[in-house]
Amino acid sequence: MTPRNRAAWMWQQAFEMLDEAERLHRHFFQLSAQPAAGPSWEPPVDVLETAERLHVLVALPGVAPEHVEVVASGGTLSVIGERPMPAAGSAVLRRLEIPYGRFERRLDLPGGHYEIEQRELMHGCLRLTLRKL
Repeated sequence: MTPRNRAAWMWQQAFEMLDEAERLHRHFFQLSAQPAAGPSWEPPVDVLETAERLHVLVALPGVAPEHVEVVASGGTLSVIGERPMPAAGSAVLRRLEIPYGRFERRLDLPGGHYEIEQRELMHGCLRLTLRKL
């Protein structure tokens, strides 16, 4: 293999690794459009609607219930909180793929009025039930 081909191969590998890193970042870190002082990531959400209720499932693995605030007001549901960085002590950080820091997710609710009927954080997911009024 000539030096020119080796260099081309190395550049190709580097670009492929960068593309994969960007793909993973987009997949796992739904970054908010808020300024840097605001929340730094948005958790993924599923919303299911029945005739009487909305069921909302927010993926928040590793987030303690006391670090989550839920507000339903003016046709918007807001889930706000923080996942603190783990205390590593003298450990060396080798990989950081899970988003940490402040998060916020705002959802526009379908037309109507709602009240939060049930809220539980279980198995890494916040489950909300909003009753239609």
